[in-house]
Amino acid sequence: MTRRDPEGRRQAIIDAAGRVIAREGVGGLTHRKAAAEAGVPLGATTYYFTGLSELITAAFEDTAGASRELLAALGEALAASADPPAELARRTRAYLAEPERFRTANELYLAAAHRPELRPLARLWTDGLTDVLTPYAGAARARTIAVFLDGVLLRTLITGTPPDEPPLADALTALMRR
Repeated sequence: MTRRDPEGRRQAIIDAAGRVIAREGVGGLTHRKAAAEAGVPLGATTYYFTGLSELITAAFEDTAGASRELLAALGEALAASADPPAELARRTRAYLAEPERFRTANELYLAAAHRPELRPLARLWTDGLTDVLTPYAGAARARTIAVFLDGVLLRTLITGTPPDEPPLADALTALMRR
């Protein structure tokens, strides 16, 4: 990354901000920490993001974009699967094995409780998951599964350990097919 790649430098700062948020929470993010994490001068962060709020929003928009990609891949995988609940359990377990990814998403949920402008980004995962699951479970059960998986995510954050795949698959099978 060089000065000749301003978009690459901007993205490196956004990526760094996401890593800091995952490690320290939104309250731990500063321009200085984002710059150090990205390996750029402090002035670069304030050049691309005049305020910390702007940097936080950019990091959460990036998280939302990653969520869109995950949801699209999940939709394709479920369509190709002979056992959608087992596939959903497998992919959920794999997602929860990457704490940085879901910690940043969870920080987005928490920030949205205090910043209404972030709520559409925070709802993207649950609403998108509901849309992906509706063909397999119906709209009401798909919403229930999305809420259940949010609970699984919180439990994993608290315990530091994702649930085992077989019980997760059993629960998702019961929720999808009851």
